[in-house]
Amino acid sequence: MKIVAGRNFLNDMPTDSQAVIINQKLATDLGLKHPIGARITNGTTFTVIGVVENFNFESIKDEVGGLCMTLSNSPTMLSVKIQGQDAPAAISGITSVWKKFSSDQPIRYTFLDEGYAQMYTHVQRTGNIFTSFAILAIFIACLGLFGLAAFTTEQRTKEIGIRKVLGATVNGIVQLLSKDFIKLVFVAIVIASPLAWWAMNKWLEDFAYRIDMEWWMFAAAGLLAITIAMLTVSFQAIKAAIANPVNSLRNE
Repeated sequence: MKIVAGRNFLNDMPTDSQAVIINQKLATDLGLKHPIGARITNGTTFTVIGVVENFNFESIKDEVGGLCMTLSNSPTMLSVKIQGQDAPAAISGITSVWKKFSSDQPIRYTFLDEGYAQMYTHVQRTGNIFTSFAILAIFIACLGLFGLAAFTTEQRTKEIGIRKVLGATVNGIVQLLSKDFIKLVFVAIVIASPLAWWAMNKWLEDFAYRIDMEWWMFAAAGLLAITIAMLTVSFQAIKAAIANPVNSLRNE
């Protein structure tokens, strides 16, 4: 949390027991243009001594709400700030102290960063699932393109041999064999892009803060698809283009 106005709590300030730190959202909701020193109440009156930046402390599908923090002791929970690299030693020391005062009650602890990370676990899991299926779909599509390219090349072996005898270049033959596949990929992109835009926007609607789907994202995905298709088809196309036309015509 970053303090943008005022100060943090101080243990040596007795008056801080009646002070609060709020976030920018609560200051806006209360109409506090100059929140430091303002007094707010919920039955007990508190003085605002600091304002922190807005941050998600609940689900990322919800907008950031108002937050008010007080300095007080909890009868059921103890918060301890430790250094990450010293975590095992710190936990061991805390456990030893705990056992001295409550030997019959096992210690239970959690890490604050892990608690916040759990808010994003389902999003990361969904992303990993979609990524895995996308890679699998691309792999299967490449196998299909590779097989279709091999079949098409085999069917046009005599044509390729004649074209080479008549002076066709390797580049010309590769373009001849590749253009039909590129047309199919382009048609697939035209059909899939609106569906992908609709599906992604429906998914993003669940989040309070989200990106907008821009045209260049679909253009980049389409370019990547065409590149993968070209690499897949080019192997068979180049293999056919550099083959000896005499052998091709003799086999026919």
